[in-house]
Amino acid sequence: TEQAVAVAGGVIGGILLFVLMGVTAYLLWKKFCCLLSYEKFTSPVKTTTVNAIFQDQTTSEIQLKSTSRSRSVPFIIPPTLHGRDWINLTNEEHIQEDSDPHMIPQSGPRSSFHSLAGAYVVGNINPELYKFPEDKSETDFPEGNIGRLWFSIEYEQESERLLVSLIKVRRLQPPADSCSSFVKIYLLPDERSYLLSKTKHKALNPQFDENFVFQVSSKMLLQRTLKFLVYHVDKQKKHHLLGQVIFPLKNETLTDGNKPIIWRDLEKENSEPPSEYGDIQFSLSYNDYLGRLTVVVLRARGLKLQEESHAISVYVKVSLMNHNQFIKSRKTAAVLGSPNPVYNETFSFKADQMELDTASLSLSVLQSIKGEKTHLLGRVVVGPFMYTRGKELEHWNEMISKPKELVKQWHALCHST
Repeated sequence: TEQAVAVAGGVIGGILLFVLMGVTAYLLWKKFCCLLSYEKFTSPVKTTTVNAIFQDQTTSEIQLKSTSRSRSVPFIIPPTLHGRDWINLTNEEHIQEDSDPHMIPQSGPRSSFHSLAGAYVVGNINPELYKFPEDKSETDFPEGNIGRLWFSIEYEQESERLLVSLIKVRRLQPPADSCSSFVKIYLLPDERSYLLSKTKHKALNPQFDENFVFQVSSKMLLQRTLKFLVYHVDKQKKHHLLGQVIFPLKNETLTDGNKPIIWRDLEKENSEPPSEYGDIQFSLSYNDYLGRLTVVVLRARGLKLQEESHAISVYVKVSLMNHNQFIKSRKTAAVLGSPNPVYNETFSFKADQMELDTASLSLSVLQSIKGEKTHLLGRVVVGPFMYTRGKELEHWNEMISKPKELVKQWHALCHST
């Protein structure tokens, strides 16, 4: 029995000794691996002094603080990537070549940039470059602005419906402190019928968000013009016109699903009664650097048509003259059957600055009927003192005094040249 106990004790002791040796070997192996890893990441830097370390850290802190003041984001190379070379790849990405990474030892007092000790700023990223373009339509108002209107339009081909969304109006200038406003919407040349928005009370910046529908055929669509009239209602229920927007449809792409938001500045309506033969509004501009004279034919009103018919087409002929010699002429598109046609067409003519004292522009409003001779409804000539007086001369001189600016004005039509 004693022999069996001795054998059992020897076996148990041997097992315990074997287990103890295994645990000891595992701990020594783990410590050895940690030492290898530590040596790999803390290999000394070649000839790096303590002063250089603190100088590098201070420089990084100053650069980071200065860039934070400029509201830019610093682009930093970490210490472990110092000394790496960069290779350009075909896909414009970058990869590093293998080299011995090194790290500047961290010494001295800890700071908020302690983890970036040894890093250096290679440039800044400007966050402004990655922002969406700011919409300035609600902040950038020109001097003398009387309001701005936002809307959108869409045309349904199958049902032949023009969908108009009245969105909002901003910066209204009412005659009183408070403003109660509404909008009338016309589809010219029909001025007898209109659609009416709701009235927004006590709001200089009314939000409408209303939808309107006009029934119009696709053949006549591009001949039509949208007209928005913005009114103010006073305490006596009287209506005061604050401004209008005229928007021709002929140059617009109106298809299903295409509904961009459009904004236009309000214009004052010409309160003067039309002249005997009607009036025409156009803009003049001269670019002295390019030697280019630009005419924008906007609209006409109060024309005396020979007969009221949709078969009548009205257009404007713009002619450049020099010493009463014809140089060049251009024509607008024809508008059918309207005594108040809207054009918004731009024409440019080559004219040297020395020729402005002898050149002139003739704008003729013409009516044509199929199978009949073209009839002159009225004409206006603008130019220097040699040819014109009054408003026509003032318009020409203002164009010259304001190079590169569009100068807009109404002119009375007449039959004389």
